Amino acid sequence: MCSSDLDNEFLEGLVKSGTMILISEIGDKTFFIAAIMAMRHSRLTVFTGAIGALGVMTALSAAMGWAAPNLISKEITHYLAVGLFFFFGLRSLYESIFAWDGGGDELAETEAELADADKKKKSTKKKKKKAALLSPVLVETFVITFLAEWGDRSQIATIGLAASSDPVGVTIGGVVGHAVCTGAAVIGGRHMAEHISERAVAIAGGVLFCLFGAQDRKSTRLNSSHLCNL
Repeated sequence: MCSSDLDNEFLEGLVKSGTMILISEIGDKTFFIAAIMAMRHSRLTVFTGAIGALGVMTALSAAMGWAAPNLISKEITHYLAVGLFFFFGLRSLYESIFAWDGGGDELAETEAELADADKKKKSTKKKKKKAALLSPVLVETFVITFLAEWGDRSQIATIGLAASSDPVGVTIGGVVGHAVCTGAAVIGGRHMAEHISERAVAIAGGVLFCLFGAQDRKSTRLNSSHLCNL
């Protein structure tokens, strides 16, 4: 594979991953976690903990996608990725157009979960000195964000992207996308979320996933016809 092909794959993975994260993570649970935590604690500390967790998750997901073709044939992996994109896209469109229930109320749910965590933390009555680099808030934000992102739609989509595109590009694009979303969350996420239509975001995300699936399917056909002509 020539260098121009590698560059194209890198840029494709970078753009797809960054765009997917920007659209799917606005209004997601991890977005609200960062927004609510930043209302109670240092914005910089919350941002550091959240982006650290999301960066690790993105790298792990991209590594899983990169390893998949080594365990399963690249053609099968590619078709699985296409299937995932269409599945998530069509499901999101169906739920937002035909089965919309007014939204999942992610904000209220996240607030309740964080309040419950605060109660448990206070009930222990153990006071520890804050370390300069690993404060309790940073660790708490990292852990909560990591667990909330595990198994999320964007994580599975990242695995699919890395299986069909350059994993380095997917990782960098995903981290940049998460950094933008998390930065927006800690600066004014709650205000932003109250003025953004969850339904519009869900429709946009569904369309984007379907476009990714269609593009990957087209590239598979082109590669197959090219091999047949060799």
